[in-house]
Amino acid sequence: MSTLTGGHGGNAPGLGKRSVLRVLAGTGAILLLPLLAMQFTREVNWTALDFVVAAVLLLGVGFALELAVGKLANMKQRLLWVAAIVLAFVYLWAELAVGIFFHFGS
Repeated sequence: MSTLTGGHGGNAPGLGKRSVLRVLAGTGAILLLPLLAMQFTREVNWTALDFVVAAVLLLGVGFALELAVGKLANMKQRLLWVAAIVLAFVYLWAELAVGIFFHFGS
């Protein structure tokens, strides 16, 4: 039995093999955008650390969304959780990019 399916043999909603592959593929596709942009412009200048942080954030959000959509039966709960996850992601991304709320250093 797979640990990703919670020991239910893949029949339970949540993180099955397809969900994991979907999150991995989506994360990879999104990370290709800045990688490709770096080839054509100097405006995009990501380091390896930028890609690692973005991958961790995107994977975390992807898995959280898969769990929220897969485990919650009530549509209202799904929408609230999805909105909360997306807002948390946007806040973290903006904070890491430009420091909207917290300014460290000079």
